[in-house]
Amino acid sequence: MSHAWQYFTNNQSQILTWLRTTAWLAVVPLAVGLALSLPAGWVASRYRWSYPPIITVGGLLYTIPSIVLFLALPGIIGTKILDPLNVAVALTVYCVALLARVVADGLRAVDADILNAGSAMGYTGRQLLLSVQLPLAIPVIGAGLRVAAVSNVSLIAVASTLGVSQLGSLFTIGNTTGDTAPIWVGLVMFVLLALVLDGLILAGVRLMTPWRRAVGR
Repeated sequence: MSHAWQYFTNNQSQILTWLRTTAWLAVVPLAVGLALSLPAGWVASRYRWSYPPIITVGGLLYTIPSIVLFLALPGIIGTKILDPLNVAVALTVYCVALLARVVADGLRAVDADILNAGSAMGYTGRQLLLSVQLPLAIPVIGAGLRVAAVSNVSLIAVASTLGVSQLGSLFTIGNTTGDTAPIWVGLVMFVLLALVLDGLILAGVRLMTPWRRAVGR
């Protein structure tokens, strides 16, 4: 491990630059994917006929191998194959495919008696969604978001096989030179990034669900 630490200190500037790119690729698609999944999941939960096609399409998208999507996107969106935007768009597609079902199931899991009580109190459909249904679905959505975050981090490493500059490049360097130090550095950095994202999502869920802490106490 001392050799890995020495490699990190010798190449710290480059590795930190790759870390920033990797963090951007991990966070932005997750945020955009969640933003797109919320209306898609609401439609799937609100209109029963729309649930099967939305979930089926999402499942099909999620089964596309990442390397295939990375290679196909430049021809679809008109970017260069080494453009990090290709990776960001691909990861956004995977996030939407995963989170649309999570959002729909989370909204559908809210007890009908609670919604009826809200309606009896004069809540409109929009108020019920924003003030009752969505907050109660946050734990379910948060769990799906944690899975999507870890999945994103692992898929970013795959993009290094295309030559996209990010932390996955350490694996390519290690494989090319036969030196295990960059590989160990890459593994540690990816694990730490995944743990940080997971911790931030957990903290966000706890912050937005104060009633769960009250019940626990």
